[in-house]
Amino acid sequence: MKMNLFTTLTGLLIGSFFPLNAINNYKDTTAAARTVSIAGAGDIMLGTTFPSPRFLPPHDNPLLLLGELADTLTGADITFGNLEGSFLDEGQPVKKCRDTTICYLFRMPERYAGALAASGFDFLSLANNHFGDFGLPSRIKTMMILDSLGIRYGGLIEYPYSFLERDSVLYGFAAFAPNAGTVSINETAKAEELVRMLADTCDIVIVSFHGGAEGADHQHVTKADEMFYTENRGNVHDFAHSMIDAGADVIFGHGPHVTRAVEVYRERFIAYSLGNFCTYGRFNLTGPNGIAPIIRIEVDTTGRFISGKIIPVYQPYPGGARFDPAGRVIQKIRDLTAADFPDAVITISDKGEISYR
Repeated sequence: MKMNLFTTLTGLLIGSFFPLNAINNYKDTTAAARTVSIAGAGDIMLGTTFPSPRFLPPHDNPLLLLGELADTLTGADITFGNLEGSFLDEGQPVKKCRDTTICYLFRMPERYAGALAASGFDFLSLANNHFGDFGLPSRIKTMMILDSLGIRYGGLIEYPYSFLERDSVLYGFAAFAPNAGTVSINETAKAEELVRMLADTCDIVIVSFHGGAEGADHQHVTKADEMFYTENRGNVHDFAHSMIDAGADVIFGHGPHVTRAVEVYRERFIAYSLGNFCTYGRFNLTGPNGIAPIIRIEVDTTGRFISGKIIPVYQPYPGGARFDPAGRVIQKIRDLTAADFPDAVITISDKGEISYR
């Protein structure tokens, strides 16, 4: 049952499918053991009409940016991505942007949202530094559109988490960021409380964070607070571990616009940054910024990591996700994981297969 928009905006809605009493009585601890597949992709921005429609994709068709990888995305039981911006046809930015050659604000056409549904996305993080570029009207419009498409989302103060039941498995999702209007990555105790509630309710809990400094100079997991300009982007290593300690099963990170290492901690999977997955027109796609993974993992119905696969993607400028036959991001993740987690319990093959040692 879907709640109305008023309930959403007052923060009373806890899921886009189940009422509270159904959620509290749902969890089935006797569910038959089996595996499910969960795919994670990074930043998605399908073109913007601000500051000019020339930043829209060819033929005004966002499916051209995603089409080559649609089968991969739709093939997983659950698919996640980070929506780096909002959907709004008309409206003025709330952020100051005097020079649009160096200031980036994203306003995707409302009709473009259908490309995400067609490509199989089930959960989207709205917790990032661009979702609020066009203020409350864009936040409301985007939530309404995603509701109409059946895409779950989380990460906003007014809508921190959501639920999805599929094939008798109940998934919970929450997202965090250091940005205004989002659920804070820097308030760990509150984040733990939220995740514990989801873990008490759901079979599998997926957590997303937007954290860490940006760019090619920030590919490593530092295990310390990361500052970017004057903003504390969080200690993503400690945050991810704390969320798993609180009951999370899968962690998908994003924010640095480059790929980072992966890890398995307490039999739960962490991707520290999934990079720029599918963008158009206003992103730096040079060097490590232009390669990214789709990471597909197999977990059991308690969330325990079984195995995984890195599907390598690259974006030729001005953007659009393409399968990378050279597999560059596989080697990148292998190198970063070896450097940042030398005692890792997993190994990554040259074909991108992730398995226990």
